[in-house]
Amino acid sequence: MVGEVSCKLLNYIMIEKYYKLNELLNMIEEPNRDSCKKIYLENKAMFEKSKGSNVKHHAYEGGYLDHVRDTMNVAVRLHDSLNSCRQLPFSLSDSLLVLFLHDLEKPWKYAGTEEQKKELSSCLDYQNFIKSKLDEYGFRLKNAHWNSLIYVHGEGDDYSPKVNIQSPLAAFVHCCDNISARIWFDGAKEKDSW
Repeated sequence: MVGEVSCKLLNYIMIEKYYKLNELLNMIEEPNRDSCKKIYLENKAMFEKSKGSNVKHHAYEGGYLDHVRDTMNVAVRLHDSLNSCRQLPFSLSDSLLVLFLHDLEKPWKYAGTEEQKKELSSCLDYQNFIKSKLDEYGFRLKNAHWNSLIYVHGEGDDYSPKVNIQSPLAAFVHCCDNISARIWFDGAKEKDSW
């Protein structure tokens, strides 16, 4: 009987809450929390309609927000776990901010006006578009945030065998993004406990 109760209690503790977007945004520290909420609310229809990609992950209407929520929820789970083993040199807020912003071009690319879609579909480097939106909405980013936005998808051609290009934050958000995009690429399953 005691063993059964312990197992049930352990299973209850192990079930991690899957946070809604507004709950995740509330975990981001100011001054960027308000900017995140503002860009989302002012572009909500596009954010909710946008695909996560053309074919590789979350390639369905609404997939963009599913992917963003997944990456942010993975960050909550991983940050606490890793930080309990060895203190991380960045906060959960830092990682949630970067993950909320990491694919910011996609709503305009997949659900924007025809002109925006055309302009962004031929673009290979979205950094300038993302930077213009971050400036427009008054985001204040640290160097680690910028590094993470640049290298969230890996180091690519900037890889060096002699120097770490990705900051620790960039490596962490890369893992969270990769889990969502390559393991849970097709979205939540029916009866998914998360």
